[in-house]
Amino acid sequence: MSEVLIATKNPGKVREFEAFFAGRGIRVSSLLDLEEPQDVVEDGETFEDNAVKKAEAIGKAAGIPVIADDSGLEVDALNGAPGVYSARYAGNEKNDDANNAKLLRELKGVPQEKRTARFVCALAVYMPGNKSFVLRGTCEGLIAEDQKGEHGFGYDPLFYVPSKGRMMAELTREEKNTLSHRARALQLLEQKWEETVDKGGAL
Repeated sequence: MSEVLIATKNPGKVREFEAFFAGRGIRVSSLLDLEEPQDVVEDGETFEDNAVKKAEAIGKAAGIPVIADDSGLEVDALNGAPGVYSARYAGNEKNDDANNAKLLRELKGVPQEKRTARFVCALAVYMPGNKSFVLRGTCEGLIAEDQKGEHGFGYDPLFYVPSKGRMMAELTREEKNTLSHRARALQLLEQKWEETVDKGGAL
C-alpha cells in the first residue's frame, strides 16, 4: 500500500494521520485533494455504522484504501444522547454554543456523580478486496455544570477529565492528543497495524 485517503476535510485530522503513516512510507491524502469529493449521508444508528458507510462509499469510488471516522459524545443520564447527533444536537446547523446550551438544559438538576459521559471515535478502515473493520476509542469523563477553557471545540468546555483534573478545553493540544477518543482509536490502529501489516500480513 502506497497511499491512503483520510475521509475528512479537517486539516487537523489529516496532520494526525500524516504523523502516523510518515514512518511507513505511505502517502496521505484527504477529501481536500479530490476535485469532486463524494458526499456521504451519515444516517447510521451508531458511530460505527457511519464510519464504515463513509469509508466504503469513498473507497469504492476512489479505488484506494480509505480511513473514515465518526465521533461524538455519549451521556449516560441521557441514554447515550446526543450520540450520532452530537454535531447537530440543537438543530441542523452545526453550532457548538447552541449544542452546549441544550446539553446543560437537558442535564439540569442531575447530580454531578450521575453526569458520566464519554467521547467516542469509531475509526473505519476500508481496503479494496478486503472486509472493512472498525476500531472504537473512548475518553471517559463528566459533564460539568459550567463551561470552562479556551482550547478545543464542540463539547470540550463542558467535558471534565478526572485524570487531569481539568476540562478538555483546558488541556494543551499535546495533552489532548495523548488521551482523546481519536488518539486512543489511533493507538488501536497502530497496534493492529504492527501486528499485521508490519509483519507482512494484511489488515
